[in-house]
Amino acid sequence: LLFPFPFSSSTSTYYFLPSPLVFSLSFSLPPPPASLRGDLMFCCGGGDDSPDMLDPNLVRISTQATKEARAECERDAKVVKLLLLGAGESGKSTIFKQAKLIHKNGFSHEERRSFIPVVHANTIDCMRIIVGAAPQLGVEIPPDFAELHRQLESLALATKEALTPPMGEVLKSMWEHPITQAIFSRKSEFLLSDQSDYYLSDVLRLSSPDYLPTDGDVLRARVRTTGIVQTEFKLKSLEFVMYDMGGQRNERRKWIHAFDHVQAVIFVAALSEFDQVLYEDEAQNRMEEALNLFSQIVNSRWFADTAIILFLNKKDLFEKKIEIKDVSDYFVDFEGNNRDFDATSSYFNDQFRSRVKNKDTLVYTHITCATDTSNIKFVFNAVITIILERTLKESGLQ
Repeated sequence: LLFPFPFSSSTSTYYFLPSPLVFSLSFSLPPPPASLRGDLMFCCGGGDDSPDMLDPNLVRISTQATKEARAECERDAKVVKLLLLGAGESGKSTIFKQAKLIHKNGFSHEERRSFIPVVHANTIDCMRIIVGAAPQLGVEIPPDFAELHRQLESLALATKEALTPPMGEVLKSMWEHPITQAIFSRKSEFLLSDQSDYYLSDVLRLSSPDYLPTDGDVLRARVRTTGIVQTEFKLKSLEFVMYDMGGQRNERRKWIHAFDHVQAVIFVAALSEFDQVLYEDEAQNRMEEALNLFSQIVNSRWFADTAIILFLNKKDLFEKKIEIKDVSDYFVDFEGNNRDFDATSSYFNDQFRSRVKNKDTLVYTHITCATDTSNIKFVFNAVITIILERTLKESGLQ
């Protein structure tokens, strides 16, 4: 009895014979599934394995499937799979956009236009969050500011959240108001996006009728990642596929779908968030969350042979924050100089590395600013070099 074996490619499922197989069976087999009847010919004989007994169509399908399988394996060998992992708000999506900017000729005119409503919504939301934080911080809103706020909401309703020049003027007055600056100076005490001062300090440009987002605007545009997003680019004869994974807790259960055959994990943690809490859990420090998540990733069986690259991100915001905030107030075992960038950043680097249980696991650390294209370009080149060296070593060519 000759019977077909299933073979699945990325697009189709074939039933084929890798080679003629002959069985002498003393028991009865059930009839083939109805889905196969009429589509495939079963060849029966008393032990005769003559090629003449094979269905020519089945042999043709088998040969074609084998060719496609071999071609797909060769293609996969030239594809480097990168995962961007980390907690929410760490800057993963900004790095993902940088990959497109650096390796895929940037953003088209239409892509930039598609970010206009996102930038507008981000800008308005930032001001709303600042105003909404006043009661929480015990700040009393003066009448003149309350009137500006009323004008903002009235205009936003009329324009369906699209920034217009009149709205820009109102937002500019609100941003420059002393009460806004007083609340903003306490931004670590409430949940405010990092791009707030970038957008609000330049709101007249953003609200002009001919506004088109710049690279900086697009990189800072905040859309919460849900599910898995991917981009492909080619570099040094290799195809790279980068996956951006939603970082909020309710998104992490989806990560496992992209864990197979990964050459490198880029784990992103924000240095500047050592004094902040999660959006989804205000009792949890963001840096502690990042450390716990990193521990799960780096010690996972999925990544036992995978390059682990740690991006300690938002170094620009971190440098400003440690001028006024003490790391030791949030991490009591830090005994260094709270104002020294090298001492504080090295402390957090050590904290991440201490979570690695397998001492043979190498962690490559880079301190990054995701919105700085030149910095990310330099880091990307270093990452690519690491991956290429590991690929050559594993193939025995180095």
